[in-house]
Amino acid sequence: MKVLKFGGTSVGKPDRMHSVAKLISSTPDIKVVVLSAVSGTTNALVDISNKLTKKDTKAAEEAIANLFGPYKAFVEELYSTAEGKSKGHAIVKTYHDLIKSYVGAANFGDKETRLFLAQGEIISTNLFQEYLSEQGYSSALLPALEFMKTDADNEPMLDYIETKLNEQLAKHPNKSLYITQGYVCLNSDNEVDNLKRGGSDYTATLVGAALQMDEIQIWTDIDGMHNNDPRIVSKTHPIHELSFDEAAELAYFGAKILHPTCILPAQKRNIPVLLKNTMQPDALGTVISNINTSEGIKAVAAKDNICAINIKSDRMLLAHGFLRAVFEIFERYKTSIDMITTSEIAVSLTIDNTLHLKEIKKELEEFANVEVEDEQTIICIVGNLPREKAGYGFKILESLKDIPLRMVSYGGSSNNVSVLVNSKHKKEALVALNKGLFGY
Repeated sequence: MKVLKFGGTSVGKPDRMHSVAKLISSTPDIKVVVLSAVSGTTNALVDISNKLTKKDTKAAEEAIANLFGPYKAFVEELYSTAEGKSKGHAIVKTYHDLIKSYVGAANFGDKETRLFLAQGEIISTNLFQEYLSEQGYSSALLPALEFMKTDADNEPMLDYIETKLNEQLAKHPNKSLYITQGYVCLNSDNEVDNLKRGGSDYTATLVGAALQMDEIQIWTDIDGMHNNDPRIVSKTHPIHELSFDEAAELAYFGAKILHPTCILPAQKRNIPVLLKNTMQPDALGTVISNINTSEGIKAVAAKDNICAINIKSDRMLLAHGFLRAVFEIFERYKTSIDMITTSEIAVSLTIDNTLHLKEIKKELEEFANVEVEDEQTIICIVGNLPREKAGYGFKILESLKDIPLRMVSYGGSSNNVSVLVNSKHKKEALVALNKGLFGY
């Protein structure tokens, strides 16, 4: 039993939906297929929501027309029969009318926005399920809102998901192919919500973990996780094997192919995750599993929009309780720290969420001098880097000898060395690491 997730580009055109249908039906094993919204749809729904929030009715109507207009041609090309086309147009009209009904609403806020953002996946899965039916495939649609739920802390409720998902499967005992929405969920108030951007990956690994599947496959438009960012560096290569810890570090620190939070459910249930390319299904891709990978540096990733905060004690020496006081402030505002370095009288750390930066800075200034630097980038070097082995730090820093480094974090993990640079040096640093570490 497997779960297969397909992203927005994999279902972004009718011919790609046709290819996905052939791919998922090529073997007889039981599969749950998780789909994202058709590429561009979620961004359009965000834009419509923003316009409705601002009560810009005319602009919202134009944006709705721009979103749903192309779906007419999409339906005509997706289906081959008059009946299929008729049902496809009816699906699109249903959700067009739903979105349109909110134009001119007296109140349009976060609740309505979350409802809107769920519609992209609901549209794509309904269109795809109808296409499978037209082509004679035996499949069933499992609404994610019937089993995917988060708690008051916005954490997925795995036990609930497992129970409700099995209830849904039991309603279709003779099927071997199931279609569901990624990204979409209910929150603790039973309102329509989502697993945030990239959350379709999370849906797939949560489904795989809940059903204790044999394998989780993430299908996208690139042949696995690469050793560097192919959008910035000209020569990169896919990595064929990664441990869960290595993949988690890369995902968190900027590797766009995988959502940062999705590794944990698979790791918890020890289910391999396979990253594959929809456009090149025969390519090896990347296998992420509970293995001891070979020693060495595997890949580099970069995380932008980082804010560095330097906190210098008012006293000559680091007083007892100083670090605790610092951390308690960040905890109080639910702001995670990415990197941290300390000296005798100062602490430097980084955050990527500046929502409460003003309040945090004000509280820190009650007992310390505080300097804030934005437009920073964390560059993460990942691999199997045993602490007792020499040379890795030298090789990394030697590669970056011409790059000004704001911070260096080494030793907290045997899978990660991180450096902080001004974002204007990001490309230069990635290119230098590609040459110094991988010889490209």
